[in-house]
Amino acid sequence: MPAPTTTRDVRRVPVRVGGTALSRATVLLAIGALLAACLASLMVGANPLSPAQVWAGLLGQEQEAMDVVRGGRLPRTVLGLLIGSALGAAGAVMQSITRNPLADPQLLGVNGGAAAAVVTAISVFGITQPGGYIWFALIGAACAAVLVYLLGTGRRSASNPVRLLLAGAAVQAALQSYVVATMLADPTAYYSFRYWDIGALTGRTLEDIGPVVWFLAAGLLGMMLLARPLNALSLGEEAGRALGANIPGTRTASAVVIVLLCGSATAAVGPIAFVGLAVPHLARLTVGVDHRTMLPASALLGALLLITADVVGRVIAWPQEIGVGIITGIVGAPVLVWLVRARKVGRL
Repeated sequence: MPAPTTTRDVRRVPVRVGGTALSRATVLLAIGALLAACLASLMVGANPLSPAQVWAGLLGQEQEAMDVVRGGRLPRTVLGLLIGSALGAAGAVMQSITRNPLADPQLLGVNGGAAAAVVTAISVFGITQPGGYIWFALIGAACAAVLVYLLGTGRRSASNPVRLLLAGAAVQAALQSYVVATMLADPTAYYSFRYWDIGALTGRTLEDIGPVVWFLAAGLLGMMLLARPLNALSLGEEAGRALGANIPGTRTASAVVIVLLCGSATAAVGPIAFVGLAVPHLARLTVGVDHRTMLPASALLGALLLITADVVGRVIAWPQEIGVGIITGIVGAPVLVWLVRARKVGRL
């Protein structure tokens, strides 16, 4: 008679991984590309700087360069790293826990819930700083996530990708209508909210970033702790339960991580679409489906995508800028179409 399975067996879950020399080389290439994107983010703008001027600005050796780099571009780059990592990781956890390749904070209404809560904070409570949005955004994101899950789950069946997508679209539309109605009724809220709503990394200081860093760090740490349980759950509920995985606990912890990452990211820069949708698929192609490598790869690629999109937004409209949320929307729409048309869209 075989020995009973214990929770330690979760560590030996057989998953298909991409641990080849090619995938490692691809990860190293992505890290190099991220470093190059960060340098470009510090150099590119209405006042272009050379690498030497960027270095002098960081060290405080040249006043004009220091004002440009430290005053605007460094906080912008740091924020891009944090928000991109958060959205990429949140999308990966969301797709894994729902086994839905279309899961995305924007498509499933999580960002909409945060946006609705933020516009309420502006209109009703007069809050205008990102640090003050954080609790409202977290509560709004949590409420929207619960509502979409309840609407998209049948009484006797697990969540269905199409049903969840439709529920998310309905909730997102309702929340967007509320946001628009609130802004039309309150001109002050409109002027404060419109810039935040497009999703942009500009106009932030390192002091503005501080209040959300702890929530983002907690979410990213929780993401790494979920890697092994998600590996077990990826085999199916019955197999995961046989391997000793705590399925309700894993789902609850995943929901907390998603809300922390999406709510704090949305509070900091506004709703940014499609990063959480596209990045996890690219990570799986790069390193495989083992969550111990796929989740960090999603965070890495999310940061790379967001910073690159921000730089592109500065270049194509120079000397003006296009918000990073608009650029990611343009890039992500074709990805959504491809995923919807894919034969295996119904499962991961």
